[in-house]
Parts: sequence; structure tokens; C-alpha cells
Amino acid sequence: MRRLRSSSKPSYRHRRGLGTNVRVAVATSGRFHVLDLARELADLGHEVAFYSFVSKRRAVRFGLPAKCHRGLLPAIAPWLALQRLAPTRQRESWDRRLLEQLDGLIARRLEHCEVFIGMSGLCVESPRVAREKFGARIFIERGSRHVMSQKQILEDLAAVAPATATVPTYAVERELASYALADIVVVPAQHVVESFLARGFPPERLFRNPYGVDLSMFGPTLPPPMDRCVVLHVGAWSMQKGCDLLFDAVKRCARGATLLHVGAITDAVVPEDPSFEHHEPVPQWRLPEFYAKAHVLALASRQEGLSLVQAQALACGLPVLGFATGALPELVTGDAGRLVSYGGDPWKLDPPDLPALAGAAAEILQDNAHFRAAARQRAEEAFGLDKMVEEYLQILLR
Repeated sequence: MRRLRSSSKPSYRHRRGLGTNVRVAVATSGRFHVLDLARELADLGHEVAFYSFVSKRRAVRFGLPAKCHRGLLPAIAPWLALQRLAPTRQRESWDRRLLEQLDGLIARRLEHCEVFIGMSGLCVESPRVAREKFGARIFIERGSRHVMSQKQILEDLAAVAPATATVPTYAVERELASYALADIVVVPAQHVVESFLARGFPPERLFRNPYGVDLSMFGPTLPPPMDRCVVLHVGAWSMQKGCDLLFDAVKRCARGATLLHVGAITDAVVPEDPSFEHHEPVPQWRLPEFYAKAHVLALASRQEGLSLVQAQALACGLPVLGFATGALPELVTGDAGRLVSYGGDPWKLDPPDLPALAGAAAEILQDNAHFRAAARQRAEEAFGLDKMVEEYLQILLR
């Protein structure tokens, strides 16, 4: 089986064999960016245990050494089935139970570690055990804004758009418990840092490290034909991602434009129009197929940390279009895409400046080859996997 990983030798390889090797536990439900981190740390000679319900076959496909895999799927499968079969009115209760069961399972199976890296909201009991039993340093990964900021934003949205999914009480409690346990909270963007600081979180316990992308897995793609405009959105079709705005914006971009969506349908209304094409979520290794079909990746997020798909799109040479909100101003610079002012308060559902967004899209389409080259260059400069791992090593080994 082909292993989906980079064949290049990142700059941090010179650290192999230097200093003391560290025993690292990585705890997550899915793959996310932390499987790549676990794999790279293992390749550097550290003793890594990766706890997840990602199957060993899939983890190995993404390059994780088999000896690092600690599979949780057989034990957690009954709870997954119950959660997925639960009636809608009981889904929140089963979501909570599933997190508690997964966290408890990790805590019970946890092997000796000096560093514990876990996802916020999931990891509460497991990092407590890591510290009390092994004296481990605790790193908690948080992708979005501080949960109280996220909660406020979504509740404000729900006040004017009642279908908006808000943050349940149990999730708030688990997030806050994760933050309290952390020696370091790892976040991907400056606006996330600021949301923590605004709530009195100590700055010395925050570590900003943008997500890294395997630049060989997500390589430049051939530009699609220019006979029609294809705009791509990858991620949940939700209010917080501004999906209620996207279709109208795309229709203004160019005559006959198509909006291609890859991801789950959640709380935003789905357009009933032949120019809207929906695909259910796909494995990450298939995403380059969709990046290759589009001329631009479009985002209109009202609340988001830094989405990994944004960096992946840049790495594939796909320019990014969006409003200058969240992490996008940190991600999209120069001609890697175009950002425009929202034109109001995105968290209050103020009317956005869709004509400005359409104008920016037209600029990208007029010189798509130039923007595609600039997008790839931006990814190489700032969002390579080697950069993310190098930054992590600086703090893990100090």
C-alpha cells in the first residue's frame, strides 16, 4: 500500500539523535493535524503513542509507524453506534457520553509519557492521569476561539438565525476543564490567542503554531478549464462558516458559476439549484481531487480558528477568497488570494459586502495562473509541515 507522506527531508531532521528522546502521548478522536505531528516526532526518534479510533491501517497509510498506534475503535465502537443511531432530541446527551467514554478509555490505557498532547474538549480525565501518574507536561490543542467567545458568537447568531447550532453546556464545561489542566494551550491563529487573553488566560501558557501541511501530499494541481467558474467550499455547511452567504456570492462571481461543496450539511439552508454541487465528507487524501476542479476556494466564516483545508488549498495552488475575518488575514497575503472587508458585524448577521467579494473573485479569475502560483508559494513559505514541527520541537524540548 502506498504510504501518504512526504518524501522530502524537512529542516528539522538535523535534530535527529540530539538531546534526550521524549515519551509523547497524542490523544485525539480522529486524525486531524496531530497524526502528522505524531509521525514526525516518531521519525525523529521520540517514543510516541498515538491514541485514537483511527484504524491502524489508515494511520499507517499516513505514515505513522505501526508500533506507535494505540487503537481505540474496538472498545469504543458500541458507543459510536449508539451515538450515531440516537434520535435527534437525544444526540447531545450521546455526544457527551461518547466523549466521556473515549476520554476515560485513553486514561485507562495511557502508558508512561513525559508529554501529553490532547484535543480540547475531549481530554479531561486523560491529561489529569498523565500528570498525576507520570508527571507529564500537558499540551492541549484548541482549534477555535476560546469556548466562551465561540459560545457568545453562536448565541448572537442564533438570536437572529434560530437554526444556528450553539455550544452545549457540557462542551463548555469540558473545554474549560481542558484549559485549566493545560501547561500550554496550543492554538493556530492570533485571533484565537486574543480570545484567550481577553478572558484573562495567562499569555505564557499560550503557544501559537499554525497548522502545517505535507507539501508533497498536497502538491500543485493542473488548473481546470476556464470555460466555467468553479468555486469550492470544504467544510461543514453551517451558519458559523457563513454558508448562507456563499451561494449568493458565487452567483455574482461569473455567469454560469458553480459552487462545489465537500463536507457535512449542518444548520445552514442548502441551495436547491443545479449550480450547487454537494459531496459528503471525503478522506483527506482525496481532497486534492476537488482542489484540482476549482478556480478558487471561498470562505465566509463568521467564527473559525484556522481551517486546515485553507492551507491545503494554498499548497495545491488554489487561491483563497473570503472576508477579512478570523485567521484569513494571517493566511492569505500577497496574491495568494483576495480578502475583502465584511462591511458590517459578521457575528450579528449584518448584510455583507457581496459585490466586493464578487469583484475580488473576478480579479482572481482574470489571472488565475498568477494567483495559483502565488498560493503555492505562500504555502511553501509559511505552512509546510516542517515549520509546524520545528515550532513544536522548540517548546517540547526546552
